[in-house]
Amino acid sequence: MIVNTCGFIDAAVEESLGAIGEALAGNGKVVVTGCLGVKQDLIKKNHPSVLAITGPHDTPAVMKAVHAHLPKPHDPYTDLIGVKLTPPHYAYLKIAEGCNHRCSFCIIPSMRGDLVSRPIGEVMQEAENLVKAGVKELLVISQDTSAYGVDIKYRTGFWRGRPVKTRMTQLCESLGELGVWVRLHYVYPYPHVDDVIPLMAEGRILPYLDVPFQHATPRILKLMRRPASAEKVLQRLEEWRRICPELTVRSTFIVGFPGETEAEFSELLRFLGEAQLDRVGCFAYSPVDGAAANELPDAVAEEVKAFRKERFMLTQAKISASKLQRKVGRTLRVLVDAPGVGRSSADAPEIDGVVRFKGGKAGEFRDVTVDRAGEHDLYGRLQ
Repeated sequence: MIVNTCGFIDAAVEESLGAIGEALAGNGKVVVTGCLGVKQDLIKKNHPSVLAITGPHDTPAVMKAVHAHLPKPHDPYTDLIGVKLTPPHYAYLKIAEGCNHRCSFCIIPSMRGDLVSRPIGEVMQEAENLVKAGVKELLVISQDTSAYGVDIKYRTGFWRGRPVKTRMTQLCESLGELGVWVRLHYVYPYPHVDDVIPLMAEGRILPYLDVPFQHATPRILKLMRRPASAEKVLQRLEEWRRICPELTVRSTFIVGFPGETEAEFSELLRFLGEAQLDRVGCFAYSPVDGAAANELPDAVAEEVKAFRKERFMLTQAKISASKLQRKVGRTLRVLVDAPGVGRSSADAPEIDGVVRFKGGKAGEFRDVTVDRAGEHDLYGRLQ
C-alpha cells in the first residue's frame, strides 16, 4: 500500500503517522511518500516496518520501491503509461513546483525551492493525454497557481500548433477547450485572478476558487508575511459573485497564530460572517521546524487555540448549512465518485462535502435533485 503524507504542521504529521499505522495494520506492506518523507528518522522511529520512504512528488522512487517488493513481468505497452494514483475519473495536474513567498509559518521554499513553472506545452499535453484516457475532472495544483509563469516571464509555448503564454489565464483558457471539469486550487488573489472569473461564468472552467486567505486582520497577516487585506478581499468577493453568481470559494485559515489577541480572533469571525465563504478549513497554529514564526513572541496557549478553532468551525458550519439550504429543490450536475456518492462543481475531492443519493456508477455525470441539506453535504435523487 502507498501512503501519501503531509509534514508541514504538527496536526498533519500526527494524522499522517496515524494513516501509516492503519495501513500497516491492514496491509502490512507500506511505502511512504509525500512531504513527511523528508523526516525519515521520525517515520522509522514510529513505524520501523515500512518498506520504503520517499519524498514529495517522487513517482520514480515510489515505483522503484513497489517493484522491488512486488516484481511484475515486463509489459511493453503498459510500461509506457505514467503512474496515476487517483480514481480513473479525476486527476491532479501539477503546473509548477516551489514558491516565491516566504510566509513565516511555512517551510515549503526551504524544502522545494523557489517557483519553477512547467512549460505550458508540456502541461497541456499531459492534460490532453489524461482526458483521452478517460479523466472527467482536472484539478490544477501547485504551491502558488496564480504565479504560474512568473519565473520564466510568461514564456510563449506551443499547443496544438499555436502559441500559448505560460500564464494562469491562458492556461485556463486552453484547459477550458478540453471539455472536462477544470478546478483551480491554491490560487493567491493576485489582480489577474479577476480575468479568470468570466471563464467560469461562461462555463469553460468550474466556478470554483481555492484561495488560502489564512487570516483577516492586517497585523496578523503582516506577521504571517501574507499579502492582502480583509476590506479588499470582501470587495473582490462581491465583484466575483456579481460576474459569476454560481462561484464557490474555498479557503483555509490559521487560528492561534503567535500574538493573536481575542479581539483579532473576533475580527476574523466577523470577516467570516461577511465573506460568506462556501467551503472553509481551519488549523490551530502549530510550530514547524525551521519556520520563522517559531521566533515570534506571545505564543497562544494550546487550550485557547483549540477553543478558537472550535468556535471558528461552529461559525462556519452555520454559514455552510445556510448556503447549502438554498440548493434544496435544485437539480445539480454531479460527478459520481462511487455508487451513492458524488460531487457537484462546488465540491473538490476529499476536502469538501459531497452529494449523496441512491445508485449511480463511478465516473459518470448524473443530474441529482436536492431534497435536503446538512452542514456540509447534500442529499437528493438521481434524475
